[in-house]
Amino acid sequence: MTHTTLGPHSTTGDVLAGVDLTGTTALVTGGYSGLGLATTRALSRAGARVIVPALRPDAARQALADTAGVEVDRLDLADLSSVRAFAQRFLRNHSALDILVANAGIMACPETRVGPGWEAHFAVNHLGHYALTNLLWPALTAADTARVVAVASGWDPAWRIRWDDVQFERSYDKWEAYTQSKLANILFARHLDLLGRAHGVRAFSVNPGWIRTPLQRHLAAEEMVAAGWIDADGNTAPGLFKTVEQGAATQVWAATSPQLDANGGGYCVDCHLTDSDPTDSDEAARLWALSADLTGLDLGERA
Repeated sequence: MTHTTLGPHSTTGDVLAGVDLTGTTALVTGGYSGLGLATTRALSRAGARVIVPALRPDAARQALADTAGVEVDRLDLADLSSVRAFAQRFLRNHSALDILVANAGIMACPETRVGPGWEAHFAVNHLGHYALTNLLWPALTAADTARVVAVASGWDPAWRIRWDDVQFERSYDKWEAYTQSKLANILFARHLDLLGRAHGVRAFSVNPGWIRTPLQRHLAAEEMVAAGWIDADGNTAPGLFKTVEQGAATQVWAATSPQLDANGGGYCVDCHLTDSDPTDSDEAARLWALSADLTGLDLGERA
C-alpha cells in the first residue's frame, strides 16, 4: 500500500491540509448532493475552480450558493446528446481539465430504461461517465497532469459483468444491476489509466465506504432495517456509517495526492491504494470495447 497517515476516519479537510489547488480546474458529477457536495466544497476551499454538471441545475445552484468558485451546468448522464452538448460547452470555455471525479450515481432503483433501452444503472453510473471522459479527453490531455476518479463501491469477488445480458433484458435484479455498474467503474478506471498514462492522465477507482446520503432514496425503510443499517426508529447502526466528509475523503485523496503521481489504475479504500487489484485487465479491455461500441466513442483510437 501507499504510505499515508490518513485512514478510514480522515476527512476531506485532513486530505487537503496544506494543499493549494489554485489555478486548477476540477469537474465533479453530482457535485451538489451527498459525497459530491462534500467533494466540491473541499476542492473549492483548496482553491480549485469546480464545474458541477447537474441533472437539476437549479437545485445545484441552491446547494452551492455559499461555495465560491463553482460553475453549474446542465448534464443528464442517461442521455448521450446531453453529454455531448455539455462537453462542447465545457471545451469552448475551458482549455484544460485537471481533475474529473465521476461521482454521480443511482442505486437499487426500479427497472428503468433510458436512451436506446439501456438499463439505468449501467447507463448512468458507467456509460454516461465513459462518454463524458472520452468527450473531455482534449481537456484532460491539455493539463500538465490530470486525474480521473471513478467512485465505485465496496468490491465483492462475486460481482460479475453480465456479458450475455449486460442490459438485464431477460431478468432484472436491482442489486445485481447496481453491483455490475460499480464493477464497471473499477474496470473503467483500470483501462483508462492504461490508455492515459502516456498523456499524463492517471485514473483510479474508489470505495468511499458506508455513508447515508440521498443515494439510498430508492430503498424503503423496512429494507434498510432488515439489512441492519438502521433501527425501527430510523437511527443508523452504531459504527457502520462514515460521515459525508469522511466518505468523500478517499475520492479527494485519489484526485489530489502527490503520493499517487507514479501510480494509476488501482482501487482506493480509506485513503490508501490497495495492494490487490480486484479486476482483470482482459475484462477491463472487454468492457472498454463494449462501451465504445454502445456509445460510438473511443479515445483509445487517439491515445
